[in-house]
Amino acid sequence: MIPKSYKRMLIDYPDLMQAYEAFGKAVKEAGPLSPREIALVKLAISLGAGLEGAAHSHCRKALEAGCTADELRHVAIVSAPTIGFPTMMRAKSWVDDVVNKQDEQ
Repeated sequence: MIPKSYKRMLIDYPDLMQAYEAFGKAVKEAGPLSPREIALVKLAISLGAGLEGAAHSHCRKALEAGCTADELRHVAIVSAPTIGFPTMMRAKSWVDDVVNKQDEQ
C-alpha cells in the first residue's frame, strides 16, 4: 500500500521522485545485504528513529521480503537495551499494528 502523500509527490515532483527512487535502488545494490536483511535493517532504523509511518511501511516491506511476524517483533524487542524499554514498547506497537492488520486479512 503506497501512502497517498507519496503518490502525490510522484505526481507533483516526478523528476525529484525519480532521482529519489534511483538513489534508493543504488544504495540497496551497493553492498552484500539481501533484500530480506535490508528490510530488517530499515525497520530497525525506523523504529529507533521514532518514525511511525516509516516503521509501518518497512514492516509491510519486510513481510513482502519474506520476513515473519515473529522476526519483526524480535527486531522491536532487541532494540530495548539501546533505545529504552518505553520506546521499545512504542516501536513494538507499530510492528503489531501492521502484523495484526495482516492477520485480519
